[in-house]
Amino acid sequence: MNLQDILKPLHSYVISNPIDQIDIKGIKYDSRYVKPGDLFICVPGFKTDGHLYAVKAVEQGAAALLVERYVDGLEIPQIKVEDSRDAMAVLAARFYGYPSKKLRLIGVTGTNGKTTTTYLIKYILEKEHKVGLIGTIGNMIGDKSLPANRTTPEAVDLQQMFCQMLAESALYGVMEVSSHALELKRVKGSSFDVGVYTNLSQDHMDFHKDLNAYKEAKGQLFEMLGRDKKDRLQYAVINRDDQYYEYFKSRSQVPVYTYGTGRDCNFTAKNIHVRDQGVSYDLEYPDGSIFMNLKITGLFNVYNSLAAFVVGYLEGIAPKAIKERLEAVKGVPGRFEKVDLNQGFTVIVDYAHTPDSLENVLTSAKKFVKGRIITVFGCGGDRDRSKRPLMGEAVARYSDYSIVTSDNPRSEEPEAIIRDILSGLDKLSAPYEVVVDRREAIGRAIQMARRDDFVLIAGKGHETYQEIKGKTYPFDDKEIAREFLSELV
Repeated sequence: MNLQDILKPLHSYVISNPIDQIDIKGIKYDSRYVKPGDLFICVPGFKTDGHLYAVKAVEQGAAALLVERYVDGLEIPQIKVEDSRDAMAVLAARFYGYPSKKLRLIGVTGTNGKTTTTYLIKYILEKEHKVGLIGTIGNMIGDKSLPANRTTPEAVDLQQMFCQMLAESALYGVMEVSSHALELKRVKGSSFDVGVYTNLSQDHMDFHKDLNAYKEAKGQLFEMLGRDKKDRLQYAVINRDDQYYEYFKSRSQVPVYTYGTGRDCNFTAKNIHVRDQGVSYDLEYPDGSIFMNLKITGLFNVYNSLAAFVVGYLEGIAPKAIKERLEAVKGVPGRFEKVDLNQGFTVIVDYAHTPDSLENVLTSAKKFVKGRIITVFGCGGDRDRSKRPLMGEAVARYSDYSIVTSDNPRSEEPEAIIRDILSGLDKLSAPYEVVVDRREAIGRAIQMARRDDFVLIAGKGHETYQEIKGKTYPFDDKEIAREFLSELV
């Protein structure tokens, strides 16, 4: 595309050199991937600054630069803007032909439940339509898996993925929308038809200045609804039981449909029964009711499945068909996932890494566990430190015994992270031990478990690695658990 055409959506910019007759073959924000003819966008990041790599990008053939400040000594055109992240999102959408306007795009945001809810929505829709999925575990188009480096990709990668979905005949795009993505404008230029809100509790306080800022970041999704594609059904799906319901409803620019367990919901779960093998409830919807008997368990999955049901119903799928599809789901990778070698006690691997998600998993387990609850957990390094004692307190409140260990310490010392966690455990005088090595901690929990006990290995879920001092090492909680279980059976 001609560079002048690409720049048309920008409201203001200054050009260092004439840009007549410059054709752009691609847009890049990482200099390692620049090819001849690309537009390189210099993005000031948290760890480094893209302007420092402008010379390298030019050496690799960049045809032009988009900058926040001019880089000296370069002869190629430089387009100066106030916010390169903002401009990157706008230009990426234009370069790829505004692909999300041609998709039916569903965004799911919230602290917990995003991954499971997006998977359930995909399961409901994919019998009739090809569906693209973008999220924490991975990206998919139909049955084809694609790599994922973050919950919501950078703007250029996201628009390229939408374009690929269209090329492969997908009608729907279903994606997790993180607060980082909204605040860093990764989804700007994307046209959402549906916004789903799950819940909000403390997380990412290393990035957002406080809980209110975190909430406002997520609220941006609902202001994006209804801006275009006026001829199509657009709506918001909001958890009525969540304490921030009124706020998210007020941010919505389109009709709001509610779900929950109370009286004032459009879609309501009643007579909920949580058990080891699943959860059942009566679901009341605007023109009827239906009994749901799911293979996934926990009160949190009542909410996740309710949200997915609402979307399926409003997208025209018959309630009976939705029921059949949700009841066929055996699980989502790393979300309350069983590791079962007929060992006589339950072992669960779960991604729970916030105080609220730990409480959700453990209180659900309390409803059916006959023996003890033993929890193995840690907390990630270089992230929100304030949640560490709260996680310790949540585990102490609902576990019979805790083993505190390393998660992804990143650049921090595991022992320092653990000290932060222990203040929460000590507050309730709960029984625990510290085993810094995560493999040993998992082994310790499994070896001490007895019949009817429940072992929760929390924090990493689907992840197959550990991040330590700038290096990534293979590590899969499920595989480690299987190794130790195989020695018992």
